[in-house]
Amino acid sequence: MARLPVLALAAGTALLARRALRRRIAASPLWPLPALEEPVSGRPRSRALRLRVARHERVADGVVRLRLEGAALPPWQPGAHLDLVLPSGLVRQYSLCGDPEDSSSYTVAIRLIGAGQGGRGGSREVHERLREGDEVEVRGPRNRFPLADATSYVFVAGGIGITPILPMLRAVRASGAPWRLLYGGRSRASMPFLEEVERLGGAGRGRVTVVAEDEDGLPDVAAFLRGTPEGAAVHVCGPEALMEAVGAALPPGCSLHLERFSPRARTEGDTAFEVELRRSGRTVAVAADGTVLAAVRAALPDTAYSCEQGFCGTCRQRVLEGEIDHRDELLTDGERAGSMLICVSRARGERLVLDL
Repeated sequence: MARLPVLALAAGTALLARRALRRRIAASPLWPLPALEEPVSGRPRSRALRLRVARHERVADGVVRLRLEGAALPPWQPGAHLDLVLPSGLVRQYSLCGDPEDSSSYTVAIRLIGAGQGGRGGSREVHERLREGDEVEVRGPRNRFPLADATSYVFVAGGIGITPILPMLRAVRASGAPWRLLYGGRSRASMPFLEEVERLGGAGRGRVTVVAEDEDGLPDVAAFLRGTPEGAAVHVCGPEALMEAVGAALPPGCSLHLERFSPRARTEGDTAFEVELRRSGRTVAVAADGTVLAAVRAALPDTAYSCEQGFCGTCRQRVLEGEIDHRDELLTDGERAGSMLICVSRARGERLVLDL
């Protein structure tokens, strides 16, 4: 019994120490601990999973499919994607194209993008270095391209853009809702999952229109969309030019849903601005043709980042002041109220203040 007062004294001392630490953190923005109750700056957005590459197979010219196996994997819905952390440390985002009912594996497909096409090494690592039996880290799934609730559907896919749309086709076909698909690519041999897509459409029903550029030229998007009934949901994944064409030809009363390969392009109206790094006591200049990430890393080289495309969330930072020009494809509307991805997003005015 004599130990009880000692234990009580120790517990009381620990409680007072924790309270003092919280007061010190609140009083000093330069204290070397995160200012947020749940820090977001430079942190992964979801827990990581270690999965095994059970299958690595070529499914079209320049396209491989990965089957990543694990146990009791988090569920997902059509349109979702994963962050794939490659052995080199590169982080890339790939749409899930398998079966959402399969909780033991995720399936993604990756097109090889060369340096001359804007590739930065991720797809080449998947194609040339990743092997069956290797372990990889994944984060997610996350879904910024969900299947809309509609009376009818129109899908437009360009090349590897078929990957998020394929599970949508399966779901819509199972539901019995009316749907049509325009699927374009450089050649039929380069278009992944083409046989399954045509099989889903059914022979002679006119649901699937395939346009191979080497045979037929570019697809006539306006002609394909003509006559689409009011209330239809139009889902598009592909190059920026394809999405712009669909947006320009969108019939009245239809909703447009987009999944981009890359962040929104910079505009001619971009201007220079300043970014104050509040906790560090520094201010950096962001040029009209520069990024916040580059400016911040010049002052704080250890600032975390990965994809530089506005997809992975590694560079997300809390914004204390200023209006944000969001250009990412990741954050929810709620998250955008007080944070930004500094690799692609900018200021709408002359100044931003970051919690850095």
